[in-house]
Amino acid sequence: MEYKISINSFYYEWWKNIDKFLFLLITLLFFTGLFFSLVSTSLIVSDKLDTNDYSFFFKHLIFILLAMLIIVVISSINQQKLLKFSIFIFLFSIFFLILVPLIGVEVKGSKRWLDIYFLPRFQPIELVKPFLIILISLILCNQKYTNIYLKYSISFFVTLVIALFLAAQPDIGQTLLVFLSWSILIFTSGINLIFLGILFISLIFVFLYLIFFVQKFEYIKDRLFSFFDSSTGTHNFQSDKAIESIISGGFFGKGIGEGTLKNRVPEAHTDYIISVISEEFGVIAIILILLMFLVFIYSVFKKVYYENDEKIKLILVGCISLILMQAMIHIGVNIRLFPTTGMTLPFISYGGSSIVSVSIISGIILNLTKRKIK
Repeated sequence: MEYKISINSFYYEWWKNIDKFLFLLITLLFFTGLFFSLVSTSLIVSDKLDTNDYSFFFKHLIFILLAMLIIVVISSINQQKLLKFSIFIFLFSIFFLILVPLIGVEVKGSKRWLDIYFLPRFQPIELVKPFLIILISLILCNQKYTNIYLKYSISFFVTLVIALFLAAQPDIGQTLLVFLSWSILIFTSGINLIFLGILFISLIFVFLYLIFFVQKFEYIKDRLFSFFDSSTGTHNFQSDKAIESIISGGFFGKGIGEGTLKNRVPEAHTDYIISVISEEFGVIAIILILLMFLVFIYSVFKKVYYENDEKIKLILVGCISLILMQAMIHIGVNIRLFPTTGMTLPFISYGGSSIVSVSIISGIILNLTKRKIK
């Protein structure tokens, strides 16, 4: 009886202090993804094929339930303990990232995944990203060192190590995402714009050298050339089909299960989920999803405005920027604004690694925005 009372007390305190609007928005986004997983990739297809195979939906449901548990656990931890534990979890996740080139699963020439018993085909970088944001923020706000350029150098070195592991896989999309996250954090911290400009120019030269002179990255050059000139390659097939699906769906869509993109493009339920939804439910569904994202992003930035602790501000900006950039890249690829990168849409796309990653980010956001107990 006493144990039951303590559990009820825990949940009461958690619910009392949590930002309920943000929590409900996060829950709504997750279950929106679950809904589209059911009606767009499982339910109608199963009915038409006269089978009872709802494996995509049930796997997605399990990951969503796991995500909600992660969110509750992370958002209920003491703030100082969360920041302290994040460093150890970051180092632990780096260990998994190191294992990828050694025992990783190779798919289409890239080694990006580990086969873990409870998380098959898990992508370690998805675990690294949230805690990298926290680590960089703690480095930039460290009071022991007054030299800001030393802090920038240390944070850049940490980011560079992650980027090198990603480049070895190779995964250029996540590499760019990691560098963009670091850039936003140092920009927010007040870096000199001239220094930032020189750094970006240097990185561009390094990137150009890799794609033109290193054979392992030649596929990136092919993708870029075919993106600007479709007659030079075949890498535009998926993007062309995706944008065709968006156009054919029109404003209100073809109807549930009537889309064809999911059958024509591999991994459409992850990398091209926006096009799948648009084809079946129309542009109006995409507008509603984007509105949810915008309200969520605005709500977090509003919290940042009223926050006084600099490191909390940086972490919140880093976390919400990570979600924003990933969503922009995903949508940009789907409407052929960017070359194909294989980026999932946070909250919505199918995929255990992506769902776990965004649940960790959501838990961190809810933890740092909950009401302070005085």
